[in-house]
Amino acid sequence: MTAPTSQQQRRFPPPWQVEQIPGGFKVVDASGQSLVYVYARETREQADIAKALTFDEARRIAVNVAKLPELSTLT
Repeated sequence: MTAPTSQQQRRFPPPWQVEQIPGGFKVVDASGQSLVYVYARETREQADIAKALTFDEARRIAVNVAKLPELSTLT
């Protein structure tokens, strides 16, 4: 496997999906490539102490990131 050169564009095929992982969520493309990790804490208090997201906030962000391929076809 060769690394993409400046003339090659790496593709991340849709659909992108959200998977829950311990401590948060990850967004993967159709080939299974991990694209984004969004980490979270169980409670608001834990999130505030760690300056992190709650699981609900992290899930919402991951879901919106997973929609990006759909949005790029609209422009």
